[in-house]
Amino acid sequence: MCLSIPSKIVEILEDNFAIVDTMGVKRKVSLDLMPEEVSIGDYVLIHVGYAITKLNEEDALESIKVYEEIISKLEEEEFKNE
Repeated sequence: MCLSIPSKIVEILEDNFAIVDTMGVKRKVSLDLMPEEVSIGDYVLIHVGYAITKLNEEDALESIKVYEEIISKLEEEEFKNE
């Protein structure tokens, strides 16, 4: 099973690549497997370095919110166990 965090396209590069921002981490991904065109500001899901699907902004932001809540809870638990 793969859990993919929505990533926002912040730059479109040559040769069908893009720079995405995944919760503050930027990386280069291939757009070769995208079934539709993407633009700066779009949210995509990434799998092994390839953008594979586009999400609407509302769904992407809701998913990111859930991931942030999970991280917060894990950090709270870790702090309690120290």
